[in-house]
Amino acid sequence: MAWFRAGSGVVKLAIRRTLSQSSSYVMRTKVARAQNQQFHTTVFKSKPQSAPIPRPVPLSRLTDSFLDGTSSVYLEELQRAWEKDPNSVDESWDNFFRNFVGRATTSPGISGQTIQESMRLLLLVRAYQVYGHMKAKLDPLDLEHRPIPDDLDPALYGFTEADLDREFFIGVWRMSGFLSENRPVQSLRSILTRLEQAYCGSIGYEYMHIADREKCNWLRDKIETPTSRQYNRQRREVILDRLIWSTQFENFLATKWTAAKRFGLEGCETLIPGMKEMFDRSADLGVESIVIGMSHRGRLNVLGNVVRKPLRQIFSEFSGGTKPVNEVGLYTGTGDVKYHLGTSYDRPTRGGKRIHLSLVANPSHLEAVDPVVVGKTRAKQYYSNDVDRTKNMGILIHGDGSFAGQGVVYETLHLSALPNYTTGGTIHIVVNNQVAFTTDPRSGRSSQYCTDVAKALSAPIFHVNGDDVEAVVYVCELAAEWRQTFHTDVVVDIVCYRRFGHNEIDEPSFTQPKMYKVIRNHPSALEIYQNKLLESGQVSKEDVDKINSKVLSILNEEFLASKDYVPRRRDWLSAYWMGFKSPEQLSRIRNTGVKPEILKNVGKAITTIPETFKPHRAVKRIFDDRAKMIETGEGIDWAVGEALAFATLLVEGNHVRLSGQDVERGTFSHRHAVLHDQETGDKYCPLDHVMMNQNEEMFTVSNSSLSEFGVLGFELGYSMENPNSLVLWEAQFGDFANGAQVIFDQFLSSGESKWLRQTGLVVLLPHGYDGQGPEHSSARLERFLQMSDDNPYVIPEMDPTLRKQIQECNWQVVNVTTPANYFHVLRRQIHREFRKPLIVMSPKNLLRHKDCKSNLSEFDDVQGHPGFDKQGTRFKRLIKDQNDHSDLEEGIRRLILCSGKV
Repeated sequence: MAWFRAGSGVVKLAIRRTLSQSSSYVMRTKVARAQNQQFHTTVFKSKPQSAPIPRPVPLSRLTDSFLDGTSSVYLEELQRAWEKDPNSVDESWDNFFRNFVGRATTSPGISGQTIQESMRLLLLVRAYQVYGHMKAKLDPLDLEHRPIPDDLDPALYGFTEADLDREFFIGVWRMSGFLSENRPVQSLRSILTRLEQAYCGSIGYEYMHIADREKCNWLRDKIETPTSRQYNRQRREVILDRLIWSTQFENFLATKWTAAKRFGLEGCETLIPGMKEMFDRSADLGVESIVIGMSHRGRLNVLGNVVRKPLRQIFSEFSGGTKPVNEVGLYTGTGDVKYHLGTSYDRPTRGGKRIHLSLVANPSHLEAVDPVVVGKTRAKQYYSNDVDRTKNMGILIHGDGSFAGQGVVYETLHLSALPNYTTGGTIHIVVNNQVAFTTDPRSGRSSQYCTDVAKALSAPIFHVNGDDVEAVVYVCELAAEWRQTFHTDVVVDIVCYRRFGHNEIDEPSFTQPKMYKVIRNHPSALEIYQNKLLESGQVSKEDVDKINSKVLSILNEEFLASKDYVPRRRDWLSAYWMGFKSPEQLSRIRNTGVKPEILKNVGKAITTIPETFKPHRAVKRIFDDRAKMIETGEGIDWAVGEALAFATLLVEGNHVRLSGQDVERGTFSHRHAVLHDQETGDKYCPLDHVMMNQNEEMFTVSNSSLSEFGVLGFELGYSMENPNSLVLWEAQFGDFANGAQVIFDQFLSSGESKWLRQTGLVVLLPHGYDGQGPEHSSARLERFLQMSDDNPYVIPEMDPTLRKQIQECNWQVVNVTTPANYFHVLRRQIHREFRKPLIVMSPKNLLRHKDCKSNLSEFDDVQGHPGFDKQGTRFKRLIKDQNDHSDLEEGIRRLILCSGKV
């Protein structure tokens, strides 16, 4: 379609100019209330003084009355060129001329049809593909009255009422479904009818912004079907059952806990059958695991009906619940409100398969969980060797206000095609209440749709009326098929409403009186669907009553069981995390030194460059110096100490991933983890070659997009999947870390306490006054210390065998000053029985300082070497002053701790 997109504007301009000059028709717009939409209809009406409508003219006798001279000459030139050599024109024009000329000779009934009429008809079809969503009946409340674009008016293309029953040959273009070779000749009326049904019903499709012709044609095959979409009785009964579960669940909670905040799904109950069908279809197409991120609205319904969290557990939490018992050393944390909690279960699908679902815990900060979900999904793909990214998928459920308003949405979308961040496509579902808390869309966004941000990615967007459950089910299935076919993002925008206020005890009529006047009298999606099925005769009243009573009976049983429900298991422990200690269980401190021969071997690997590789002269010199450091065992600098930590962890079978802005070279040109051949541009990463046949993703170092919030969130999600991985995020400068403050505040510093989720994520924050001005000087060490939850009134146990201070604290903040200590603090992240975030005030001037060096003997585990103390070789929490002071100084009243350059 690329050639056509470029040319159609020119042709339309010619059509408008010529038709307006001939004055052969007049457009009259009238407002017609049809179903849910305000429509503009076109009435053909000849003016008394106008000339008669010109008859179609064969190409040989073509004048300029329809197309301007340039356009008609262009068509004639194209045809002459094609007649001489069909390969000299674009493939689409070749098809056009071959089909048109062939059909004209064999079908006398359409011999009067001209190339220009075919062009006009194609433009009309394309107008529906581009603008049909503007006419679709999307708003269940019928509050939105949008003007219908003139482009959808047949009169714009020179067609009159007299043409409606004329038959046109439409096989000249590659048209799908109802415009196919099976029915190449159709009346204009039947073509318009099918276009209306396909593009202007309960679903509005936006896909013509996608440049890829194959993708557009795939969607057209799905949309432009010969007959309108119909589900059989069996499928409709399943959809009805799921809609009843969704509706009854909310009704039940409203009855039992009338004053409780639950952020119910009333007004968008069709989300549940839609999601279930999406998961069923995904499982049929090979998906084995889905990671879900969503905010509070409808979360309990998704937990109970989609993820299958035991209903008795949900009801128990409403009643105050009890903390888990019968578990030694159980850590219960501070907890969080029930509509923030996550969970994971294996769920059977309609097709007889099982699919693993995990709903990630999240804070009240809308959309903050988006990158976390994507990062966790990417990690699942790594650990399950899902190279094609077809077995593990992320699904994000958004609100209309937050999808348009929160910048992290764009940051997350923008990761979708980056090689080291892609997950093979995320499905986005927008629960579009048409109001954000109390804010109307016109005050909440500048774009027409809340989903317009996704157009930057060329993602298809399916807008659907939330009252039409079958339409919701269809687009959810279509989204799953798109994701598994093209491995890119896709958006489902469910246009619905919020039956109550922001929460159930909020009064929405203060700010949206007209909307809530309509909502009060509006039937639920279940009532609408029940009536539709009863009228069709496919379902009887007895069938509906039977499902209702079954659902209500199960809800009541679960409610009774919830009174005695006692949680006995920490469901946060996935298989990878079994055996890890909670903050209340003592974990022994382990040594982090490495055998000298291993250090020498990996040291050689990380300082060797292939002979055929031509690095920059300065980089070659750096690597020659590094090789000498390893050979002599002296003068190990910061970058080599870090590389040795990574390499030794890799040899031990751990996955290492470092990401952030410019981390491959390093902001201060010190790391050089990826080398560039100065002649060919090829890349070489020494840490990819520490072992024979090393998995290329086992060590990952990747420059990220220029984002803090999105990328730190991604790495946090990645680190939460498996404890046997060292995941690091490095800020370009520590000053810029506050661009990701929500991740620090809501997840990293408090996630274990709120949600019992551990992470060993390492955050490297270059820190210190080194002459680069106030914006490049401080990682705000004081903020991280202030957010540490150490009890200021309790002196921690100092006996090394009983020490639990780090386990009980929420994170570790360190200011490391030697390469050896940096090596040990990184290795310590893996060599312990629990996981804690590590915040490192990483240096700038120490990276190359002549005195900031360590000897290789400080990295090994040999008794008697400088790094070995009473317990062995490990991270030193405090390096004692090397000057000859006595152990007890007289007269000292105050000790001042400093960081960075003093």
